Amino acid sequence: MTVKVPVEDLRVGMFIHLDLGWMSHPFPLSSFKISSQEQIDTIRSLGLRQVRWEAARSDALHTTAELVAEAPIPAAAPPASHSAEEDSPSQRQAKALAGQEATQRLCEKQFSEACRDLRHVNELALSAPPAARDASQALTRALLDKMLIGDGELCLRVLGEPSGDRASAHAMNVAVLSLLLAKHLGWPDHELMDLGTGALLHDVGKLNLPDRLRLQQDNFTAAEQARYRDHVAQGITMGRQMGLSAGSLLVLAQHHEMADGSGFPSGCPQERMTQAARIVSLVNHYDKLCNPASLSKALTPHEALSRMFAQSRSRFDISLLNAFIRMMGIYPPGSVVQLSDERFAMVMTVNAQRPLKPTVLVHDQRAPRQDRLHLNLEGRSDLGIRRNIKPDQLPAKAAEFLAPRQRLSYFFGTDVNSLQPA
Repeated sequence: MTVKVPVEDLRVGMFIHLDLGWMSHPFPLSSFKISSQEQIDTIRSLGLRQVRWEAARSDALHTTAELVAEAPIPAAAPPASHSAEEDSPSQRQAKALAGQEATQRLCEKQFSEACRDLRHVNELALSAPPAARDASQALTRALLDKMLIGDGELCLRVLGEPSGDRASAHAMNVAVLSLLLAKHLGWPDHELMDLGTGALLHDVGKLNLPDRLRLQQDNFTAAEQARYRDHVAQGITMGRQMGLSAGSLLVLAQHHEMADGSGFPSGCPQERMTQAARIVSLVNHYDKLCNPASLSKALTPHEALSRMFAQSRSRFDISLLNAFIRMMGIYPPGSVVQLSDERFAMVMTVNAQRPLKPTVLVHDQRAPRQDRLHLNLEGRSDLGIRRNIKPDQLPAKAAEFLAPRQRLSYFFGTDVNSLQPA
């Protein structure tokens, strides 16, 4: 149960809910416990008069009268001092599951809203280029704020099937993974801004192509291939019209170049590529292996990373490729795996600090269907991943339960405690 309180009455320790779209505030989550005066100042700067306060999830603070004036807390609300230690194992599991699923829903909503804003950027690119620049930079800033302001560790999360168009989902995947990698490497803010804006707009030149030429196909004629490759030059022209920074423009210009000089349009080698362009080129290649034009040719995330390292590592900056693999883990989110106890599972989240111990959704034939079992393998020394498998190798019931994604979309969220059943 929540009640509304004036923003002037906010205190550290209060659990609050911001009823705003994700672009309207800089916090990683819209519901969280206030941990600092700086967060309170930020909330007050948003122009809100009131926010919703949840007493049951807040620390013990002041009297009800001080905090909510005429809005009393319902008598049925549990006391604020109620602690996790008092919960039974089943209650702790239920709370952990609720936290996982709430974070999943929030990430999917934020991804959808970000893709919507990116589609608006693309519309502006054709009609009002300077406004497109401002909107793309604002979207990049929003992504970075949510990555940088959070108190918890960031984890990479696979989402449900994306509902939007493929172009915006691809660009958002590339931007999110590129920014997470650069943040993991400690890049400064201004370089992250150039990288993020360039990643979001890396395919903007395709807006001038017919739909059938926007996704590269193996059966393109020479003329179609040339026209497809011309999207890079078109993108540079549009980027200049927008007034993009030099760093972002070079991402547009070099996102199809390769470290060994085998890329296009210039065939420039690694030493002539910017660091930002090397990252976007790498991530762009990974996403196209997982989400190709023909889904029948899609690789699993594990297969995509394995192929890039085993067969194509000369095409990438090897230090960035190694860092990307460390960040994604051997089994990136979306991978379908078999555990050491023979159960089948899908990798849901990976924390870059502990990539070998992801959180997995497990198909357990003994458990009721509604009991979705999330396991944090970090806390299970007796359990690990035995092998990666293709989705079509799953038994029918496991495939129905796990519902492997045909198209992979990634977003980030604050790491939450996962289930640790016995």
